[in-house]
Amino acid sequence: MKQITSFSGFISMYIEGFKNLTWGKSLWIIILIKLFILFAVLKIFFFPNYLNSRFDTEKEKSESVFQELTRNRNTNTN
Repeated sequence: MKQITSFSGFISMYIEGFKNLTWGKSLWIIILIKLFILFAVLKIFFFPNYLNSRFDTEKEKSESVFQELTRNRNTNTN
C-alpha cells in the first residue's frame, strides 16, 4: 500500500473513498448539515457577544478583558 506523505494526498484519499461509495454524496450532505448546525445555529443561541452587549467603547471592552485575564482567582487548595 502506498504511503501518504502530504496533506493533499491525505485529502485526495478521502475524496476518492467517498466517490467510490454508493452513499458518498448523502454522507457529505449529512456532514455539511451537522457542521452548519454546530457553527451557525449553536453560536447564535449559546454564544452571544458578551462585550458588545455590556460595553460601548473599545477602551471599555479592552479594559474588561484585561481585568478578567489578570484577576487573581481564589482556588480552594485544601
